[in-house]
Amino acid sequence: MKSRTKVVVIGGGIAGCSTLYHLTQEGWSDVVLIERNELTSGTTWHSSAQVTNFGMTQTMVGLKTHSINLYKELAEDPDYPVNYHHGTGGIRLAGTEAQMQGYHHFASMARGMDVAFEVIDAEECARRHPLISTDNMIGGLWDPLDGDIDPAQLCQALARRARKAGAEVYRNTPVTGLTQHKDDTWTVQTEQGDIDCDIVVNASGYRVNEVGAMMGVHHPVASMEHQYFLTEEIPAIREADRRMPLIRCPISDYYCRQEKNGLLVGFYEQDCKTWGMDGVDPNFVNALCPDDLDRVMDVLEGAMARMPALSEVGIHSIVNGPITYTIDGAPLVGPIPGKRNAFCIIGLRAGLGEGGGHGWLLAQQIVHGEACYDTWVIDPRRFTGHANVELTALKAIEDYQNEFRFHFPHEHRPAGRPAKTTPLTPVLEAEGAAFTVVNGWERMEYLKPSPGFHPTLGFGFDETFDIVASEVKAVQERAGLCEVNGFNRIEITGADRHAFLDRMACGTVPKRDGRVGLGYLLNHHGNIKAEATFANLPARDRGPARVWYGSAAASEYHDMDWLQAHVEPDEDVHLRSLTNDQTILVLAGPKARDVLAACARGDWSRAAFPWLSVRECFIGFAPATVLGVSFSGELAYEIHVPNASLYAAYLALRKAGEAHGLALFGARAVDSMRMEKGFLHWKADLLTEFDPYETGLDLFVKPEKGDFIGRSALLQRRAEGPRKRLVTLKLDATHAPAPPGASLMTGARVVGTVTSGDWGHRVGMNLAYAFVDPALASEGSQMDLDLCGDRVAAEVIAPSPYDPDFSRIRG
Repeated sequence: MKSRTKVVVIGGGIAGCSTLYHLTQEGWSDVVLIERNELTSGTTWHSSAQVTNFGMTQTMVGLKTHSINLYKELAEDPDYPVNYHHGTGGIRLAGTEAQMQGYHHFASMARGMDVAFEVIDAEECARRHPLISTDNMIGGLWDPLDGDIDPAQLCQALARRARKAGAEVYRNTPVTGLTQHKDDTWTVQTEQGDIDCDIVVNASGYRVNEVGAMMGVHHPVASMEHQYFLTEEIPAIREADRRMPLIRCPISDYYCRQEKNGLLVGFYEQDCKTWGMDGVDPNFVNALCPDDLDRVMDVLEGAMARMPALSEVGIHSIVNGPITYTIDGAPLVGPIPGKRNAFCIIGLRAGLGEGGGHGWLLAQQIVHGEACYDTWVIDPRRFTGHANVELTALKAIEDYQNEFRFHFPHEHRPAGRPAKTTPLTPVLEAEGAAFTVVNGWERMEYLKPSPGFHPTLGFGFDETFDIVASEVKAVQERAGLCEVNGFNRIEITGADRHAFLDRMACGTVPKRDGRVGLGYLLNHHGNIKAEATFANLPARDRGPARVWYGSAAASEYHDMDWLQAHVEPDEDVHLRSLTNDQTILVLAGPKARDVLAACARGDWSRAAFPWLSVRECFIGFAPATVLGVSFSGELAYEIHVPNASLYAAYLALRKAGEAHGLALFGARAVDSMRMEKGFLHWKADLLTEFDPYETGLDLFVKPEKGDFIGRSALLQRRAEGPRKRLVTLKLDATHAPAPPGASLMTGARVVGTVTSGDWGHRVGMNLAYAFVDPALASEGSQMDLDLCGDRVAAEVIAPSPYDPDFSRIRG
């Protein structure tokens, strides 16, 4: 065994083999895979091995397309062919019109990735799969490239190619320890000896937290028992002139595919069961859980009703094995939070089908720092301190029970809630708040008109439309109060804090005490990495001279990792997270200054406290830090309050607001208002796939200021010209907003992709942001939006249709 290598990948299933292979494809040959037993001896060997193109986001569709193309190439390798039934076709069934509407959206989204789905009616479903009944079925989504593959052959083929490129694979080599050194390199201890490396990758399947514990981390991954059986031969299949398509059924919670001349039928029963919560037997290798068909009888009955042939055929064999889940069902692929030179590719519940793409994106991140797609949807840092195995198990059960039922917009499933709250959560609940979840935090979405109010799930404007309009009206005409919890807040101290931020940001960083600025951080490719507010606080009894770095709640781990990675050893820069210590109360509207002045001493006039100012004060007797910034487009203040004093500050503001018609508003109103102002959301509109010029942020780029991260790459990009442009669109539709991912068309050609959409209540427009071809980015350009199967006219308009001169924000 080598004593030194560049990368050690731990785990020999599809995740590890794919990562190893793709590292060699990216040009790194000095890489090693270590497997405790034989390749594919964990979850991979008993996978049902379905390979679909379907994904909930464009990133997921893209990585699955890569998997399909890779697997097809491997299958056709004359030296080592892989048994791959490519292009069998598959149908996701639908029993409701809302599900069909969703399928139309996913077809629109996939079109932007050059993937062709087809929405078909029930009769066409039955024509393409003659074994199914159309009872209680409306239609389905057809994936022409759906298929299945041999798991063991696939992994061996990937390992074989990696070896040919210079990689090495060590089987029967259990890892016993991991040690990180001061230079951030690692030593991997094994029963066969130690191996030093620059980078470690955890690809250890259901043993993920055994390996995680060796490096002092805890991964939010839990396992579920999953059963399928293989039937005896079915005459109708034997006599058919083609393979039967795959079926995935949200009505009866089962799937099936052809296996020889029978069927492989898998179940997602409601009475499901977690596995390995108290650890995994070291001898659980190439092993299964005990059969338990009684647990799936209700699902089996539904499957038989959908597919009567199942009631007439015997069971050949039963498989019950563990599969891994994360909190939201998507895997964890990327940097391990809080660790240097450590990555993971774990929680792959559908590992075989999409593992080729996951390894591809991870290898790009390891070698180049970023992947070709924005990978936030699978980034391990999207979960923070609330993420543990216990919470994951609750969400895994919920996801398992709803395996083929996708999330609708604004759908908030109940398991694992509330994970994070503030002292105001029960207070707002008593006021009638409905809550959404942001990085685990319970955040008010809107005020319910009655306790039993539940809006209809779907892709159209729902019963909250008038509620949100009323909240926006209160903010526009009087004053509104909104809790924004979980907002990422990093305190930066030290003599070099401004020089450090100047190097991190592509624009001007304010340095004068009491001033606030907005800035953007780029990656080394010149694309957008982060968005941040910088607030300069002078030395006082509350702390030394410091900068508050504020960013989206979801970015808590992401931004801290990025900043810490770039502090030079000789710099006097210190970072401290305040994210979980303080909460923001946003006070917005033309009467906001009057409300603030009524409960906080000092001069709050426009002259004394203009827009983009920051000041420490007391709200009543609660200590607070007030920033003159706005995400609503109205005069507004961000009031940052320690959580211990939050309720006191809230009461003081509510009391002061009584004379000014102060009302509560929630996240849906915020989203509507920010759309009208041209304000962007991180990881919705601000993506690592695009640079600030393409995103319309020219104002925030100052290449003449000197060097900053990504500057040279950005200048090269600017010289080459934009690939896409972010634009604001006005839609000719009143029934539904544009869902993220929807395709924009001219004729049959895709010319852009929606990133955000909502109704602008103050301007009376259906608005969307989208990245479009540069030739269509000028005002007045016309195109069509594929809005859940309907073609809707879309016109490019000027950004910030509400108060474009910002006079209302300035007060």
